[in-house]
Amino acid sequence: MKFALLSASLMALASCKKDFITIEPQGQFLTANYYANREQAYTGLVGAYDILRKNAGGFENMITFMNAGSDDHVAGGGGATDGAGIQGFSNFTINANIMPGSYWNDHYQGVFRVNALLSRLPATTMGAAEKARFVAEAKALRGIYYFNLVRMFKNVPLLLEPLTTNGIYEVTQATPAAIYTQVEKDLTEAIPDLPSSLVLGTEAGRLTKVAAQAMLGKVYLYDNKGSQAAAQLAIVNGATPGQANTYGNKLLTNFADLWVFTNKFNSESILECVHTNQSNADWGFWGSSADEGNSVNQMVGPRSFAKTATYTGPDIYTGGWSFNPITQDLYDALKPDPRFGATVLDIKAYATAGQATYIEGYQNTGYFINKFMPRKSDQRTGGGTLELNFQQNDYIIRLADCYLMEAEALGATGARAQALLDAVRARVGLASVPVSLAAIKTERRLELAGEGHRFFDLVRWGDAASKLSSRGFKAGKNEIFPIPARELQATKLVQNPNYN
Repeated sequence: MKFALLSASLMALASCKKDFITIEPQGQFLTANYYANREQAYTGLVGAYDILRKNAGGFENMITFMNAGSDDHVAGGGGATDGAGIQGFSNFTINANIMPGSYWNDHYQGVFRVNALLSRLPATTMGAAEKARFVAEAKALRGIYYFNLVRMFKNVPLLLEPLTTNGIYEVTQATPAAIYTQVEKDLTEAIPDLPSSLVLGTEAGRLTKVAAQAMLGKVYLYDNKGSQAAAQLAIVNGATPGQANTYGNKLLTNFADLWVFTNKFNSESILECVHTNQSNADWGFWGSSADEGNSVNQMVGPRSFAKTATYTGPDIYTGGWSFNPITQDLYDALKPDPRFGATVLDIKAYATAGQATYIEGYQNTGYFINKFMPRKSDQRTGGGTLELNFQQNDYIIRLADCYLMEAEALGATGARAQALLDAVRARVGLASVPVSLAAIKTERRLELAGEGHRFFDLVRWGDAASKLSSRGFKAGKNEIFPIPARELQATKLVQNPNYN
């Protein structure tokens, strides 16, 4: 059985979907001798990996949520009350009462699982080399989860040991600087003991050196450590942009191939989250740790899409829930770009021509994210609910993203930055343009459209207020989320500024 599929078997062990203040800590419910051997430790490691599915799994996934708060998308869906959290983030009326708690407690569940595993591994009976690898993977995962937490909430507790039931009420928040220091420490310590080669076959989806190095470079960039970010990302990107790095990673020749759901773990992929229909997900456990489908596929498709007798487009699409419609501004920016067809599906054009029908959802523009469109070929043929078992993996980080981050970290100047920008453009047949921060910003928008990066980019660049003020964004407040109200009850946690 593949590594990524094992998480479906962990519900009895570690799948409690509770909030930060009520979740039963792993260190409490594990028996004194658990993680005694390699098999038990492996089960714990799979449980720690399981939180990566947050990127595209369940209604409250990272991709559709972060898209909704960017200038490239709106929330959409079935109406103004279809997901109070995602709607509130999209129009910046988000508050502590409607902020989905899972963005906080799912990531902390990952932290708890890592801490429990790390506390027990020293006494686990298993080979030294494999134990070191387990430790490295756990630390890298903790770094990833804390990186998401500090970007979303900024002021978060730093927990490195299993908590007691009473201790959880005494937790206070660390400084963002302390969180970044720990994330960088975890990733740096993880790199030496992770495998150098790409992990495929039954272990597909596990962390490698290049994945941890790429994440570390990204963290340095967000932590305003440009020279360190550039140095780390240079290892990932290789000596010659456009050519394979030492790990075998290389940009795919055809941009559209990135979005073929069977093209998993391709050469451009650095770290991706695995999805499958083998969990037979249904409404009873959708969004839980046992749900392994890609929910973004279903969420972003047009409602009740149907072709007419005169339809001339590809007969490959099925219907969805119309979240994240693409704004006119992004459509216009992408229209002359070679990536347009792989990124945007213009259902409005088919409807206007009488070739298709669909139900216009909330905030409809008629433009949908083609990268994640629900496709007939990806529909499950086994058990479970049809809408919840799409198998397309999602990229947490890919090589083109790393190219553009390194170019930015280099100050958007010089021959190396120019070559990195040129390589991303050349892959889709675009000519060179002089490297600059403005050019890199534009390239990131077009290359990574719909993948959940845009809001974080705008905040990092200081552009969020100018791009999003018409949507209600307030500088000094909406760069981060409110801490969910339930997390503040009977604890020492303090709400983020201007959300009281």
